[in-house]
Amino acid sequence: MLTGKQIVVGVTGGIAAYRAAELVRLYIKAGAQVHVIMTAAATEFVTPLTFQTLSGNPVHIELFNLISEREIGHIALADRADALVVAPCTANLVGKVAAGLADDLLTTTIMATKAPVLFVPAMNSNMWENPIYQKNQACLADLGYQFVEPVSGLLACGWQGKGKMAEPEVVFEETLRLLTPQDLTGETVLVTAGPTREELDPVRYLSNYSSGKMGYAIARAARQRGARVILVSGPTSLAPPVGVQLHKVVSAEQMRQAVLEHLPVCTVVIKSAAVADYRPVERAVQKIKKGGEDCLQLSLVKNPDILAEIGKAKKNQLVIGFAAETHDLEAHALRKLQSKNLDLIVANDVSCPQAGFDVDTNLVRLFYRNGKTEQWPLMSKVEVADRLLECVARLRSGPM
Repeated sequence: MLTGKQIVVGVTGGIAAYRAAELVRLYIKAGAQVHVIMTAAATEFVTPLTFQTLSGNPVHIELFNLISEREIGHIALADRADALVVAPCTANLVGKVAAGLADDLLTTTIMATKAPVLFVPAMNSNMWENPIYQKNQACLADLGYQFVEPVSGLLACGWQGKGKMAEPEVVFEETLRLLTPQDLTGETVLVTAGPTREELDPVRYLSNYSSGKMGYAIARAARQRGARVILVSGPTSLAPPVGVQLHKVVSAEQMRQAVLEHLPVCTVVIKSAAVADYRPVERAVQKIKKGGEDCLQLSLVKNPDILAEIGKAKKNQLVIGFAAETHDLEAHALRKLQSKNLDLIVANDVSCPQAGFDVDTNLVRLFYRNGKTEQWPLMSKVEVADRLLECVARLRSGPM
């Protein structure tokens, strides 16, 4: 995800400095080149050797050392950065930058860079709430600097309150967003994901093998591109993507209610959930006990067709459906595209290896309303999501 990107990580003097090591590891794992700048105070908490070992690059501390014989340190680092992330970030650092002070390597690099800068504050809760600090942060935010606010919890000083550094995974996601084209800014994207469960009795249900991985990847990619994202999810074991509005549901009827409630404010709907087609006519109040019969008959009734309702109710929204098929993929996908009034349908043969439910890859074919089709090669669901959101951006900007 970050292959070829140059990330400069600034580490300031706070107990949360050790968490920056995990952040550097996440960047490296994603393919980035990482260059670490430490303030003098930061070296009191974590040794430069730690970050040099993790990043594979020298750690920069002194303002007047040249990176090479001809490179002035803060200028070279500022120029090579695709993003500059300060984690943890102290109140002192924010105050200095807000005042335009540049008296060490980190502050001079921040002042010299044209790359997006992300501050990740971590401090005592009283310091966080101090109006002087809040004024400084607001000043920088107005100038376009980005912040990942701290969370509430038990602080190293023994206090309980807001001031704890955000999780490295959250900071990583925000960094990805900074480096992703914001071509869906202003859009509100509704994504459905996962299976639904139709209860037979208090301990049994009808469902399918959907893991929700495709829908969650789409929700994450949409948010990274600047959209407001509403994720309506059936039961999954997945952690929700950072920054999305999550609504958990169980049954098809619950999913229908959640979708129709949010539909009026949405500009894009991507319906990737595997919704059960049928539900029991009656749910047994007590567990159904095994009797002497060899065959148990279930009476089922058809669930509402959520996607068809969306297609009928849509005004200026872009509506995209998914079709998980086991045979006659094109015929079934085209029929669904027309009958449900969709703009685009993403079809895949779930009987193919590595393209079905509960795997990390997908092999899809796209069918557009205008008759255009695309066959994509096997790729990760993260890559499918990213390419699909590129299609969404193009469709929202005008006809393809």
